Amino acid sequence: MVFKGLGRCHCYSAYCYSDDKDTFKILVATDIHLGYLEKDAVRGNDSFVTFDEILRLAQENEVDFLLLGGDLFHDNKPSRKTLHTCLEMLRKYCMGDRPIQFEILSDQSVNFGFSKFPWVNYQDNNLNICIPAFSVHGNHDDPTGADALCALDLVSCAGLVNHFGRTTSVEKIDISPVLLQKGCSKIALYGLGSIPDERLYRMFVNKQVTMLRPREDESEWFNLFVIHQNRSKHGATNYIPEQFLDDFLDLVIWGHEHECKIAPERNEQQLFYVSQPGSSVATSLSPGEAVKKHVGLLRIKGKKMNMQKLPLQTVRQFFIEDIVLADHDDLFNPDNPKVTQDIENFCIEKIEAKLDLAERERLGNSRQPDKPLIRLRVDYTGGFEPFNTLRFSQRFVDRTANPKDIIHFFRHKEYKDKKDSVHIDFAKFDRKAASEMTTLRVEDLVKQYFQTAEKNVQLSLLTERGMGEAVQEFVDKEEKDAIEELVKFQLEKTQRFLKERNIDVEEEQIDEEVKKFRETRKTNTNEEDEEVREAINRAKQKSQTEDINMSEEDDVGMKSLDDSDENNSPAPVRGRGRGRARGRGQSTTTRGTSRRGRGGASGDLPSSGRTSKAPAKNMSIIDAFKGSSLARQSTGRNVPKKKYSEEIEDDDSDFGDVSFVSSSRTDKRPASTSSSYSKKGSQSQGGVGAFIDDDEDEDDPFKSSGSTRRNRR
Repeated sequence: MVFKGLGRCHCYSAYCYSDDKDTFKILVATDIHLGYLEKDAVRGNDSFVTFDEILRLAQENEVDFLLLGGDLFHDNKPSRKTLHTCLEMLRKYCMGDRPIQFEILSDQSVNFGFSKFPWVNYQDNNLNICIPAFSVHGNHDDPTGADALCALDLVSCAGLVNHFGRTTSVEKIDISPVLLQKGCSKIALYGLGSIPDERLYRMFVNKQVTMLRPREDESEWFNLFVIHQNRSKHGATNYIPEQFLDDFLDLVIWGHEHECKIAPERNEQQLFYVSQPGSSVATSLSPGEAVKKHVGLLRIKGKKMNMQKLPLQTVRQFFIEDIVLADHDDLFNPDNPKVTQDIENFCIEKIEAKLDLAERERLGNSRQPDKPLIRLRVDYTGGFEPFNTLRFSQRFVDRTANPKDIIHFFRHKEYKDKKDSVHIDFAKFDRKAASEMTTLRVEDLVKQYFQTAEKNVQLSLLTERGMGEAVQEFVDKEEKDAIEELVKFQLEKTQRFLKERNIDVEEEQIDEEVKKFRETRKTNTNEEDEEVREAINRAKQKSQTEDINMSEEDDVGMKSLDDSDENNSPAPVRGRGRGRARGRGQSTTTRGTSRRGRGGASGDLPSSGRTSKAPAKNMSIIDAFKGSSLARQSTGRNVPKKKYSEEIEDDDSDFGDVSFVSSSRTDKRPASTSSSYSKKGSQSQGGVGAFIDDDEDEDDPFKSSGSTRRNRR
């Protein structure tokens, strides 16, 4: 066996791509978004046409099962048309007489315990399933309401989809795998439906997420995990780092992100592979959606895997381009009175070129939509003016699918020098030796800043000492409300002081009294320290209250970014209620990092879940005398080295129909054997390895090879 490049195997054999009784064949897809823009006369059927193609690919390739990574539906409450079309297509392609050639070994009452029919659909004597479909729910079709039901539960109750990976606890998550076996190959299929990213992030950090492992033959299982969360970092805690996931995993199917990156990518820290199939329909006009869309044909044999990319041929074409007018100074002059007309003509030429390209690249599939999606993002920074987009769009009504938003004008914010702008002379800061700087605290920097700053940015109400301690608390312990609560506390105390002295509502007199009061506080350091501690305690109590409310709330809104969903706004996610006790024979393998504070990462602006604006100078104090009320305040891991061999494949080539070795149909009675789980921690490793073949060379995905040792970096 010869390895070159990034684990690509360069070998050829007549045994390549042959399927046998030990090989799992799985069609992998995520983010179908059935019903997206279903009322649009042009784009209304896009999601249905592509889903039909996906199911047809599963049937033609005679897969063992279909694996979906969430967001099967675009809306939490899909229309009758959407639900009916989904059931119609699943019944058409997933029901039949072809025998099922794998069996389930795990306790299905645990895997599907929330259903009234806690067993896999192909073992139901009333159904005749030929392609079982397994799916987790996404953020668009998540469970809601008093009964915590989702549209996927309706399809599951109809016996057409096996809904797994659902959790009902907001305090602790135990992920129990669906154990599958075909011949000598064994798959431990883990799943986790969509949970608000901030909540799940906090649960990982607090080691409240547990992945159970089979006790028997622990090193022989191929560990496959399906997750539907933000993968890219959108904020301090608004994503799930890959490092949070257990390193015994072999392959992670990542849903929710719409850009197609289906070729498995290796995480060099955790030593597993991640495949991101992306969406099958463009739900936003962003660059990530313009990437060619695929589904994956995953083959698993023992500890080897092979991901074959299958291009989708019924997806509407989408072309996007960014134009910066300032970069074309040879074409556009802002002082030219006809420059706006020149820009409009330039955009027309660009769109015509995209239409010609769409015509040349059309795949010839009769079901592929004729009108492409085209988006020009025009940056008119530099003195240019946008033209009338409504009038412009009339030119392409009959030729594009999105004429109304074909042009998007934007400009970067221009920063201009102002006479009254604050200028900080950093040269005034004391220069200290490097040895002294290592002990310098944020509190000292804050004090030093205000001592050297200009008069117009000096503190008029708070003291430098109190502000410094609040900022230090925010940085060190991530108490996000520390600064806000200190400002509120000092403001309330100053208001009480002025009321007791019966100060008239005159700004000059109030300014003088506030200045005197501030100077007296600066001299009494003990009293000021007590005030700061009280404000910090308020912030801690507030954070604890918000954490409890977040865990117990029924509706939690989620936001994703523009490469995932339209306007970056996922559907709201509901709480899951109380958890279910773990059955006997299962042990926990806790995952997570060291416990952190509640706030965002250091350097982030503090927030308390609501907008808070700093008051203008002394204005809130004056308002207090006029009767206005203040807003009330809310209440070292040791891991044995892994042994593995790798083959990577990322294949765009088409394959003919592959027939199974004939075998009798699996008994349809629900399995009664409960699989036991290992008591070892999830960090323990046996001989775990992932084998992937690369598509460019059409290699043998299952050719035996001497194993190489996988060492940690």
